Amino acid sequence: MSGESDLIKLYSTRILALAADIPNTTRLDSPDATVKKRSPLCGSTVTVDLNMRDGQVSAFGQDVKACALGQAAASVVGAAIIGCTADQIVAARDSLRAMLKSGGPAPVAPFDGLEVLRPAVDYKNRHASIMLTLEASVEAVEKARSAHCA
Repeated sequence: MSGESDLIKLYSTRILALAADIPNTTRLDSPDATVKKRSPLCGSTVTVDLNMRDGQVSAFGQDVKACALGQAAASVVGAAIIGCTADQIVAARDSLRAMLKSGGPAPVAPFDGLEVLRPAVDYKNRHASIMLTLEASVEAVEKARSAHCA
């Protein structure tokens, strides 16, 4: 019974609210970069489109087909990413990974809302889904920067 109760706690009201209201779910017509990531363990997928201007994300769109935890992460990222630099997005990804893998601190603002996913630390099979949007976003930023330099 304890395992079931822990799982119920994992899917908190806040996580479910984030999952139900993901921002920026309209794909971009002319993105600088598009990246699709898939979690082989659970099959969750996230496709990210973004545009960069003056070193910052100027437009962002995403298509999220993930569990509630992956959706909650996509919700926080989608609400925070516009205006961010590549360094901020990389730092958020690295902090989220450290938070999940080794109990590190949550990402700093504007991605500090990812703290809500701390209860997933003990559910390693959910980590890949949680990481999808930030991993896709980091790759998309790198692609966009390369395209602008070419």
